Amino acid sequence: MYNIMIVEDNLQLQNEIGILLTRNGFKVIKTIEFDKISQLVKDKMPHLILLDINLPYQDGFKLCTEIRSFSAIPIIFITSRDTNVDELMSMTLGGDDFVTKPYNAQILIARINALLKRAYPNENAGEFISYNGVKLNILSSIVEYENKEVELTKNELKILHYLMIHKGKIVSRMDIMEYLWDSAMFVNDNTLTVNITRLRTKFQEIGMGDFIRTKRGQGYII
Repeated sequence: MYNIMIVEDNLQLQNEIGILLTRNGFKVIKTIEFDKISQLVKDKMPHLILLDINLPYQDGFKLCTEIRSFSAIPIIFITSRDTNVDELMSMTLGGDDFVTKPYNAQILIARINALLKRAYPNENAGEFISYNGVKLNILSSIVEYENKEVELTKNELKILHYLMIHKGKIVSRMDIMEYLWDSAMFVNDNTLTVNITRLRTKFQEIGMGDFIRTKRGQGYII
């Protein structure tokens, strides 16, 4: 699991980005100690930093320069400053990407994944996720178990991926539907039930029929 640090002094936006990242399988590092960012980077060693430009104590440009003095960690600037000069400055000082607010959630996730894949080529950048012998290939939408495999639909893939990144935890039906809605898929309660049933049927086909369990009145858990 990749660790992503959010350096953003708007706490509401910081929390929104944190929720988005968590829902997409990332571990989030947040802070309000904006005078200690460089030391926090050294201590936590995140895989990627989302960095605002307008910050207390020192702006994101200076902070990027400081981080670049000791680390090549990928940095994406996320800012409301959208001039060509700002974008050029961010690239010149060592930033890897530049995203303006308001951002599209799925485009931001795609940019993060693309940058992680380039920065950590031997770690598949989220191409696979595994648990209890079950391997989900996110790019091909295929589930494998004991040399057997089955192909998933788009909705089935999203649902299973969400359950697997929250493995060992109960996930409510509402959480799953909100996650799919964020991805521009319309999923109502009945549609979710149908997709869960189909997923269970496909797991039975590969010999893993009890992979998704129902917690009555609470949701699902794997």
